[in-house]
Amino acid sequence: MMNFDWAKRSHKGLRKWIMYIVRDSSKSGVEIMDIMEANLQGWWRPSPGSIYPMLKNMVKEGVLSRSDEDKYALTDAGKDEIERPWAWADRAGPAPRTVEGALEVISSYASYLEDLHRSKDEGLSEHAGEIKELAERLSKVGQSA
Repeated sequence: MMNFDWAKRSHKGLRKWIMYIVRDSSKSGVEIMDIMEANLQGWWRPSPGSIYPMLKNMVKEGVLSRSDEDKYALTDAGKDEIERPWAWADRAGPAPRTVEGALEVISSYASYLEDLHRSKDEGLSEHAGEIKELAERLSKVGQSA
């Protein structure tokens, strides 16, 4: 089993979540925190001490822009990052270098998709074709092993 720095991974997950929240329209830091809290049905709300330093760093990195009204928007560099396959590896640590590591990552994402399916997330159905294609590709790999 791989040894992860969970605090660092969750921090990077927060970064990605922010990027998805502002990808379609600009939001203030408070709006971002409100959306996160609403998505988790009040179970958790990020603190200003988590969100604002991250927003500042993301602006500095060029993945977000900040307007005069203190609203944050995704830049072209940010759009490239969230649309690039395996972009999470740039931020969450090194990509898996072994079959075991790759399978662990795939398993984690499969669990995530299963949870989305159980929660009746409507966004999942939009990607049914991609999921089926990936399942077929993995099935072929499994048959040849």
